[in-house]
Amino acid sequence: MRILSVNVGRERPIQNAKPSGKTGIFKEATTEPVRVTSFGLAGDHISDTKNHGGVDQAVYVFGVPDYDWWSDALGKKLASGTFGENLTVSGFESGEAFIGDRLWIGAVVLEVTAPRIPCVTLAARMQDPVFLKRFRRAERPGVYCRVIREGEVRAGDSVTLERYDGEKVSAVEVFRDFFDPDFSEATLRRHLAVPIAVRARAVKERQLGELVEQRRVMEAGRPAKAV
Repeated sequence: MRILSVNVGRERPIQNAKPSGKTGIFKEATTEPVRVTSFGLAGDHISDTKNHGGVDQAVYVFGVPDYDWWSDALGKKLASGTFGENLTVSGFESGEAFIGDRLWIGAVVLEVTAPRIPCVTLAARMQDPVFLKRFRRAERPGVYCRVIREGEVRAGDSVTLERYDGEKVSAVEVFRDFFDPDFSEATLRRHLAVPIAVRARAVKERQLGELVEQRRVMEAGRPAKAV
């Protein structure tokens, strides 16, 4: 695999998106080396910091096979950066990625933490009010990554995929769970056993805590067994 494109975006106005009316989703490819830090790519702007960015969603990666699929589905060629990704990678399919997988790019090491969840900004970017439903059905979300080791990246760099050596929770499983949550204790514990992004972790920890408390209350209310 190789980096086809390194994409960064400046803040610019957008209509029919978030209340701020501004976004960094419009990415432009650069041929120059770009510094990757724990908070993302140098020069890349993130407007909606509540839902995007941060150390656990520092870099967004999208694959060329996913672009090929979308180009066929939409009947037009899509340029790298259309989905707002920082790195467009050949041979990488987000539907086959697992939480905890690592991408080695020269000195840089990225770790998959979450799938991209579509929002109104993406729909506005695609100029399609029903695009969020299409994105959900496609199950090709791209993945967010935390930066394990900082460094520089540029178009043409080789990318090596290292599979996570632990519980197998796919990015697509987490993607589906966002829309149709599985509140079972077994599933919550599986998801919490992998290096999932802090936003999702906080939600799942709260849900698990509520389940455990409900079980404790139920057990406390049962009559004692006869001896």
